[in-house]
Amino acid sequence: MASTIPDPQHRTGTARQEAPPPSERAGRVEAHGIDHIPDHERHGHPRQLFSVWAAANVTYLSLVIGGSLILMGLTLWQALAAVVAGNLFWVLTGLLAVSGPAAGAPSEVITRAMYGVRGNRVNNAIVGWLISVCYFALNLAAAASAAFALVERTGLTATTGVKVAVVLVIAALTLAIGVYGHAMIMKIYLPITLVLGAVFCVVAVAVLGHTDFSYTPAAPLHGGDLWTAMIAAVTLTGSGPLSYTTSADFSRYLPRTTSPRAVAGWTALGGFLPSVVVCSLGALAATAVDMTDPQAGLAHLLPGWFTPLFLLALVLGTIAINALTSYSAGLALQAVGIRIRRSVSVLADGTAAVSLTLYGLLASDFLETVNNVLQLTVVLLGPAMAVYAADILLRRNRYDGTALTDETPDSRFWYTAGVNPAGALALAGGVVAAALCVDTLYTGPVARLLGGVDLALPVGLVVAAVLYLLLMRRRTTAGAA
Repeated sequence: MASTIPDPQHRTGTARQEAPPPSERAGRVEAHGIDHIPDHERHGHPRQLFSVWAAANVTYLSLVIGGSLILMGLTLWQALAAVVAGNLFWVLTGLLAVSGPAAGAPSEVITRAMYGVRGNRVNNAIVGWLISVCYFALNLAAAASAAFALVERTGLTATTGVKVAVVLVIAALTLAIGVYGHAMIMKIYLPITLVLGAVFCVVAVAVLGHTDFSYTPAAPLHGGDLWTAMIAAVTLTGSGPLSYTTSADFSRYLPRTTSPRAVAGWTALGGFLPSVVVCSLGALAATAVDMTDPQAGLAHLLPGWFTPLFLLALVLGTIAINALTSYSAGLALQAVGIRIRRSVSVLADGTAAVSLTLYGLLASDFLETVNNVLQLTVVLLGPAMAVYAADILLRRNRYDGTALTDETPDSRFWYTAGVNPAGALALAGGVVAAALCVDTLYTGPVARLLGGVDLALPVGLVVAAVLYLLLMRRRTTAGAA
C-alpha cells in the first residue's frame, strides 16, 4: 500500500487560501448550477460569508417589521425582546450552511437525502422556488417604494408607468448579480456591507436622538392578549432567517475541510447582527413617529440632505437580498427537473417575481400583505428548516456530493419510488400541525381554542424534527436488520 503524507489542512481544519479558478471569477457568468463542485475548484474562507449575509439583511423590510411590532401594541422593550428572540433563528440558518462544504452541492440537491430524488422535486417547487419568488416580490416591492419616493424628490410624479419602469430597473440590477452568480456575490457584498453600515450609523444617530425609551401604548396589552402579540412578533421577525433554507448555496465552494463551526458562526452572525439592528431601529423610530408609512415617518427624523442617500441605501440593501433570493430560486428551478441553464432560470424567476410585485404595489395594501405573507410562510418554512437541521445532526454532516447528483433509480437516495417516506411524512406532519395552530389569514382550530395565540412556528418545528428523527432511525434500524 502506497504511503501518503497527511495534508496540513486536515490537521488544522482550516481552509486553504487558493486563488479561485477561472470559472469562478466575478467578471464571468458562473458555470456551475446544481452540479457537484470538485475539490480543485473549492476556495475561500468562511469569514466571507459574514458580508454576504450582512449586506442582504440591511433592508427596508426589516425596518417595516420593526415598526410594525410597535403598531401591534407592544411596548418598546417588549418589541426589542421579540426582535432578538425571532432573530435567534439565524442559528438554524448557520447550521444548514455547514452542509455546503461537506457536500460541495447546493441545498436544493442536499435535500434529496431528506425527501428522495422525486420527492425533492416537489419540495424544491414549493419550498425552494415558490416561496423564494414570493420573498423576491415582497422585497422588490419594498425597494420600489423607496425608489418611488426618491423619484418624487426629483420633481417627477410617480405615475403607474413610472412605477413599472422603476420596478423593472431595480429587478434588472438584481438579476444581473444573480446571473453572474457566486463569484460576483462574494466580490461585491463586502463593499455593499460597508456602505450600508455607514448609512445606517447616521440613521441610528438620528433615530436614537428622538426615541422615547419609556414608550408604552395608550392601552397596554396584558395576559392572553400580550402573549398573542409577543408570539406573533417573534414569528414575524423569525420568518426572515427561516426563509433561508438554502444557506448551503453560498458556502458550497468552500473546501470540504473548512471548519463547520466557522461556517455556521459567520453565517449566523452575518444575518443576526444587521437584522437585530435594523429591526430595532424600526421599533425605536415608531416610538417617535407613525411607522404605518415608514418612509414618511422616518423623513421627520432624518436630516433633509440625508434622505436621498437613505432611500438609495434601502434600494441597495434590497437588491443585495434579492440577488441571493433569485440565485437560490434559479437553482431550485433546475432541481425541480427543468433542463435549463442556471442563468436562464434566474431570469425566469425574476419575471414571475416582477409580476407579483406589480400586483402587490398597484392592487393591495403593502404593509398588510407583508405581515400576512411572512406569518403564513412559517407554516411551511419552519417544518422544512427543522427536517433539514435534523438530517444534518442525524448524519453528522456527512454528505456524498457525487452520490447526491445521481437521479437514477440506482441512486442511494431513490428510497421508495423516488420518495423518502420519512422526510415526506415529517414535513407533511409538521405543516399540518403548524396549520392547525396558525392565526393570520385564517385561524386554525388550535389557535381558536387558545384565544388567537399563534403557536404555528414552535409546533411546526418540533413536530417535523421529532417525526423525522423517529422515522429515519426506524428506517436505519430496519435496514440494518
